[in-house]
Amino acid sequence: MSEVTVTVRGEHEAQVAPERATIRVGVRAEGPERTAVVEHVMRLAEPVRSSIAERSEAGSVVDWTSKRLSVRAERPWSSEGKRLAPVYYASIDFTATFAEASELSIWVSDISPWDGVEVGWVDWHLTPATRAQVEREVAAEAVGVAVTRAKAYAGALGLDEVTPLEIADVGLISSGQPAPGAPMMLKARGGAAFAADSAPAMEYEPEEIVISATVEARFLAR
Repeated sequence: MSEVTVTVRGEHEAQVAPERATIRVGVRAEGPERTAVVEHVMRLAEPVRSSIAERSEAGSVVDWTSKRLSVRAERPWSSEGKRLAPVYYASIDFTATFAEASELSIWVSDISPWDGVEVGWVDWHLTPATRAQVEREVAAEAVGVAVTRAKAYAGALGLDEVTPLEIADVGLISSGQPAPGAPMMLKARGGAAFAADSAPAMEYEPEEIVISATVEARFLAR
């Protein structure tokens, strides 16, 4: 056997401690009078806004937003099947990104008992620079795994030289066509599919973020 084409898959993943936590908090009020409900929710939201702004000035909050007031009305039904007078609901939502899990936990403990406050999801994540760096490193490791596998297969056949022909996102080489919405990868250029287990969750003790990469590669072994 003088030469053979070897097609392999390479995978790698890294676990990284999150650097940021973005939390969503809502302030809610309801009542029979629209004006009174709006004024009430504005009063309830002000201390939340102030507490976030104070932490932003201190540096523990690196970014935050406040959505504008939302008001809606519903007419409930009575037990006799009659429509009752309208009930008005008003809300203001905030998001805040904390640099430290401990600061987030303290803040949540402070505001949770406040009237009208609803604490929502927490999204643990990395800074864009860190994530880009980790993705590059994980992709390079995945390619390295593919090369190692190709050399192992070649060695088992008594061949000692492997030359890369194609490296692509997972699924492109196997099917010969890109998956819907996926870009075509040029030959001899690396590609990787990334995934992260960073779904929002009500957790104030962060778990490590898993970033993974999978590539497919085709080599000519001689």
